[in-house]
Amino acid sequence: MSKKKKSIELSSKKIKFNIEKREFKVIRYYPTQMSLDAIEYNDGEKIGMINIAFAHIPKDIKKLIKPN
Repeated sequence: MSKKKKSIELSSKKIKFNIEKREFKVIRYYPTQMSLDAIEYNDGEKIGMINIAFAHIPKDIKKLIKPN
């Protein structure tokens, strides 16, 4: 029986997206929780790390993270 991955590292892919004038860079994806960790930027300045629900990210980014 195979064990599911707890997280998928995505920092090397350099995936960035914007939500309401806020910029995010994806760090890792948690398939069991359907969420991802991202670093939030404001005018190029790092604000902090945030956990975002998979349903709240743009559709084109979803296809990059979970292509099926």
